[in-house]
Amino acid sequence: MTTDEIKKEVTVPVIDFKPFLEGTAEGKENVGKKMIGAMRDIGFMYIINHGIPQSDQKRMLEWSASFFKLPDDKKMLCEHPKDGAHHRGWSAIGMEKVVQMVFDRAKISELRQHPDVKESFDSGNENNKECFNIWPRDEDIPGFREFCNYYFKVCETTADRLLRALALGLNLDENYLLKHHEESNNQLRLLCYPPTLEKNLREGKTERIAAHTDFGTLTMLLQDDCGGLQVEKPSNPGVFIDAPVIPGSLVINTGDFLMRWSNDQLKSTFHRVTAPPVDSRTGISKIRYSIPYFVSADRHKVIDALPGTFSEQNPKKYEPITSGEYLAKRLNATY
Repeated sequence: MTTDEIKKEVTVPVIDFKPFLEGTAEGKENVGKKMIGAMRDIGFMYIINHGIPQSDQKRMLEWSASFFKLPDDKKMLCEHPKDGAHHRGWSAIGMEKVVQMVFDRAKISELRQHPDVKESFDSGNENNKECFNIWPRDEDIPGFREFCNYYFKVCETTADRLLRALALGLNLDENYLLKHHEESNNQLRLLCYPPTLEKNLREGKTERIAAHTDFGTLTMLLQDDCGGLQVEKPSNPGVFIDAPVIPGSLVINTGDFLMRWSNDQLKSTFHRVTAPPVDSRTGISKIRYSIPYFVSADRHKVIDALPGTFSEQNPKKYEPITSGEYLAKRLNATY
């Protein structure tokens, strides 16, 4: 399918990253401007020709499926800690409830009555001593840890390229954003949405994942062929549009931290996962796998509004803050 054909099929912008990889100054800047335009208008985009081999994407999805097929007693050996800020390891179905900017414990408990019907596994930079990884035993799933670490590094390379493009799109030095992302404080998340009774999803008794925004700088999402991702239309709050699967692509969205960093010029948009196509005989949706890679700024670096995003007429809206302070507050409300 050509880029023009893809654009006729979807309403979320599709951006070809190949001109950036080819390295001409004009091509790199044009890609950056298109990405910033998408982040300003809708907060979401597809990136094609991003440099991650489709074979690597396919293999990571296969490893994800293999992990979630393990018996729960084996996954329990790498269970997520009770501390939500230590976002590593396996979370069982119902353990996590995504809430949107809710920090009152009583309200969070009320929301947890309708848990997210998903399980997850989180890992990050293997060299991070503050937030160490929690792996399953090698004998239970040989090669899993090795490939997760490999894919993490592949994504890190691509994330660095995206940050360079965004900096150019903001008329900043190409390395401006990279200087705030030197510690590789990123997160690889494997997600499994099990077959679910569509009636319960429709009636609100359960949710796959409710409408929410992501916390960090940006997210790179790999989807399987199941479907179910929807994005809110910024021009029409409460109305969601499908973000169908484009094989080999990455879905990129602005995170809350980058929205704050840009003085709200870039949009962090609500999105959700609903029931994908349902088996009409059983009323049960098929299993869905997705793999987001969350890109976050260095934990201890203080950020303030980006140059060019504020003026006397449009003053800064937020106090300076570190990524670590911001993410800890958001994650502790999730667990």
